[in-house]
Amino acid sequence: MAVLQAFLIALCIIVSHQNLVDAKFSKSMYITWGTQHATIQGNGGEDLNLVLDPFSGSAVQSKRGFLFGSIEMLIKLVPGNSAGTVTAYYLSSTGTKHDEIDFEFLGNISGQPYIVHTNVYTQGNGSKEQQFYLWFDPTADFHNYTIHWNPTEIVWYVDSLPIRVFRNYENQGIAYPNKQGMRVYSSLWNADNWATRGGLVKIDWTSAPFTARFRNFRARACKWNGDISISQCGTTSPANWWTSPIYSQLSSAKRGQLQWVRDNFMIYDYCKDTKRFIGQIPPECFMQQF
Repeated sequence: MAVLQAFLIALCIIVSHQNLVDAKFSKSMYITWGTQHATIQGNGGEDLNLVLDPFSGSAVQSKRGFLFGSIEMLIKLVPGNSAGTVTAYYLSSTGTKHDEIDFEFLGNISGQPYIVHTNVYTQGNGSKEQQFYLWFDPTADFHNYTIHWNPTEIVWYVDSLPIRVFRNYENQGIAYPNKQGMRVYSSLWNADNWATRGGLVKIDWTSAPFTARFRNFRARACKWNGDISISQCGTTSPANWWTSPIYSQLSSAKRGQLQWVRDNFMIYDYCKDTKRFIGQIPPECFMQQF
């Protein structure tokens, strides 16, 4: 029995390594926009700087797509007067019926808190925004932002604290992103038509250039190889660690952390915006999410 247990542990370690993508920026991502404004450098190719100035922003994307797993990044946001800027970090497929899972960081004037904007698109439909203030200065140091995505739920984490959950209720007619591989994207861009106070505060270009810094991109995720991956990545098995029952729902301790974040730092929830939806609140808002 001891020998069998040791074998199973070793097998799980091997499988885990097979699902850990070599995710250095220099090997796993490429610059898609603003080639003169983005640099992948230092620390063995682990560091990425994105720059925005009056001429251009910048962006990168992963060379391959994924379906389920854990995607994480350390990010140090634009310091000082960042009003009108948006630093984006998200997963997305392509096309008019695309899926997408978002982290967007909305800049603000000096001394005012950043807003973390989250959203999920399913088959081209978004409008599921939730927003939060952060409980620390995200410009003073790097912090971990993780998207954990499996057939049961999506969880957004900040420094290992869950801030949002979106559960799979596809069996009740609510779309869920589980049939399209998504690549990882990061960008820094001018969004002063909406990002800060609904577009009332514009970018102060005298503060340019603006720089967002990224480090230690990690994708412990199932590689997308076309439609065959829908079953390969979604089947419950030791190889697909993200399908383990322990990832099907937050633990009691994690639910407590989530509630603390939502009670103290949540500033917008689409599920409570009755004016926006004219009383027709989306059906998932009535479902248990965590």
